[in-house]
Amino acid sequence: MPTPHYGQPRYRVIADELRERIESGIIPPGTLLPTESTLTTEFRASRGTIRQAIAVLREADLVATEHGRGTYANPRRHESGLDQGSEPETRKRQIPADPELAALFAVDVGATLIEQQRVTRTNGAVGTVVRTYRLLQSNQ
Repeated sequence: MPTPHYGQPRYRVIADELRERIESGIIPPGTLLPTESTLTTEFRASRGTIRQAIAVLREADLVATEHGRGTYANPRRHESGLDQGSEPETRKRQIPADPELAALFAVDVGATLIEQQRVTRTNGAVGTVVRTYRLLQSNQ
């Protein structure tokens, strides 16, 4: 739970907390934010307040919302840790689910998943490597 908001509107306090998570990399670029219901529970706030906070982040171009899919940390934002003008390297591939991933996704071992690997560099050295996984959709 964030510190008291000292007269600031509640949605601003929540937006500031989420902004910090995005900017610090706790929520990496391209990653789905927690659902509105998860955020309402975490911050003990109404759904409307959470939506206002997300709208603030959207206006700041820190997140993008896709109807029916959710809200993502904006992969196009400028990261302070990146080399000037460099883009993160992103690679996607299909992989078979190992026992751990199969358990997480509640699928059979060997089921096809999409792995996305994102590498950011600082002064030419690897700064972060983020791997995300999702189920292969039948329309891909």
